[in-house]
Amino acid sequence: MSCEEAFLKKLHECGFRLTPQREMVLSTMHHIEGFATVDDIYSRVQALSSAVDISTVYRTLDLLQTFDLVACVDRGDGQRLYELLGVHGRHIHLVCNGCGTVIGIELDQVQPLAEQLEAQHGFVIDLDHLTISGLCQACAEAQIIS
Repeated sequence: MSCEEAFLKKLHECGFRLTPQREMVLSTMHHIEGFATVDDIYSRVQALSSAVDISTVYRTLDLLQTFDLVACVDRGDGQRLYELLGVHGRHIHLVCNGCGTVIGIELDQVQPLAEQLEAQHGFVIDLDHLTISGLCQACAEAQIIS
């Protein structure tokens, strides 16, 4: 099932309809490689139609996130980044505290940790919304050199 079909199905299940504005936001997300801020998304949608305001973009991104079609990552600087999950599938995010780089990694790389934490502590990790902060290789190396 495509992102559009999944979005349409979930909208109908919740009693919403697919408006042209929502469709433009989803279409815009398909043309973005990787992550984008709300301002980036809004400016691209504005190029298609000035009839879409920023609050519509926020609401649509919230819906897409609720429906697990979009991931949202907070880099810790107050700026949220959005990524269409249909492009990359489910994954977690590594966020560099130094440069703000976001790296997506496959769930199978953290599954053993999740299973170990559940076995030892009874804690079930929500892998769909997991973000791990630290330093990317370049920032870690720069820190060692300094």
